[in-house]
Formats: sequence, C-alpha cells, structure tokens
Amino acid sequence: MITEIAPAPQRVVSEPARPRGGRRAWDEVPRWQIYLPLSVYLLFTLIPFYWILLFALRPAGSTSLVPWPMTLDHFEKVWTERSFGLYFQNSVLVGLATLVLTTVVALAGGYALARFDFRLKRGFMLALLCSQFVPGALLLVPLFQIFAELSMINSLGSVILAETVFQLPLSMILISGFIRNVPPSLEEAAWVDGCSRFAAFRIVVLPLLRPGLIAVGSFAFVHAWNHFLFALMFLSDQSKQTIPVGLNTLMNADSVDLGALAAGGIVAAVPVVIVFAFIQKWLITGFSAGAVKG
Repeated sequence: MITEIAPAPQRVVSEPARPRGGRRAWDEVPRWQIYLPLSVYLLFTLIPFYWILLFALRPAGSTSLVPWPMTLDHFEKVWTERSFGLYFQNSVLVGLATLVLTTVVALAGGYALARFDFRLKRGFMLALLCSQFVPGALLLVPLFQIFAELSMINSLGSVILAETVFQLPLSMILISGFIRNVPPSLEEAAWVDGCSRFAAFRIVVLPLLRPGLIAVGSFAFVHAWNHFLFALMFLSDQSKQTIPVGLNTLMNADSVDLGALAAGGIVAAVPVVIVFAFIQKWLITGFSAGAVKG
C-alpha cells in the first residue's frame, strides 16, 4: 500500500505594512519639523555676524538696527591709525610659514610612522596622542627660556616655531593615516621600474596625498592666524604684533571702540572665510580619505 506524503505547508512571510503611497516611515516626517530647527540654528549663527557688520558699517554714535547710511570710517581707522595693515602682514607671514613647516615636517614624520617599523613605535604614537592634552599655556615657560637662550624673543621666528611645535603631533598623526590608505604596492612597482624611495614617494604617493596635505595645512594656517597667546608672550615690539594681539589693543580699561573692534574682527575673519571657501572640497575629500581604514 502506497501512502502519499502531503507536502509540508509553506511558510508565508508577510511583508511589513508600508505607509500609504509606498513611502518609508522617515519620509512621513513633516517638513516643518526639519526646517524649524535648522532655521533656529541658522539664526543663532548668523545674528552675531550681522551684529558685527552693523557696528562696523554704521556711523559712530548711531543706534539704528540697519547699517544705513553705511560708512567705511571704522575700517580706515583700524587699517591706518591702529596699524592693522602691519598686523595683517605679520599674521600672513606667520600663518604661511607655519603652514609650510608643519606640512613638511609632518609629511616626513607621517611617512616614517606609516611605512617603517621601529622600536618604541607604539610608545611614540601614544606620546603624540597624549601631547594633545597639554594646553598651550604650559608650554610658555619652557619655550620662553629656549627662545631667550637663542636670542629669538621679539621675533616672528619664535612665534612660527612655537606654532609649528604645537601643531606637529596632530598633523603627523593625520598624515600617517592618509599615507596608510595608499597601497604600498604602488611604491613597490615604482621601485621595480628603477625609482628610488624618494622618487617613488614624490611621483606616486605625494599626488595622492593632496587632499590630506591641504586639510592639515589649512588647519595649521588657521590656528596660527587665530592664536593669541604665543604672539602676546613672545613679541613685545608693536610693529611685530599679529592681528589677535591687535584686536586686544582696541579694548581699553575705560572704554571700548565697538565700531573699530567690529571692523578689526571682520578684517581678521575674512581671509579665513575665503581660504575655507576655496578649499572646502579638498577638506571634505581629505576627511573622507582619512576616515577609511586602508
């Protein structure tokens, strides 16, 4: 007697119910719940900038909430009478020199950390990371003594070296991460073709590091441009001061010239804004490359 075996019942998996119209759950969020917080944040960010522009562009003594009639007297005052033209030149020199020194030294050190194995390498990396917890104020006394022995006090070179030393640990760590994302096989192929290590690095690796170098160099420049403490402590001659120290001279114990202070703040902020406007795509590419483990 042959008995037929009934087929096993098939398990029916029901699909989760979709919202009406086939849209996903997060698409049903009302637009106002997205735009309202963004608008509040935008107002919170832009109102201080408008307030600075208001004080910088309206005439002295005016209480209008609209900068009309506009005047550039405050800019002329800080640029000529307050020597902001000279401060601007000094800040550009310090920023560019710090950018170049930091990038070159960090590039060499980052390559060594990424491509070579040596004793105490992990300890050295840990020391670099721990140095980021040391505030710049703790470096003032030892750096001042070193620069005094080298007769570098009251020179822009002391500020440049101090800014470079302060920026190097983080820059070296970031550059080493960018270099690790470049496959070593590319360099090995160049060695087979007869290139030296330096030539292979210059021809093969260096062009691929452009986003990372721009990211590291831009942050070194911005930090040197905005840093107040080193320039205040190491520079005593007014003709060698930088813009942050120049802004401090606009505030007296008895009164503050708000128009001149606002104009000086705009002079200090505009170059940084322009720099980031031109290199933002390189910064995004550099951060994306550094975030992916090779």
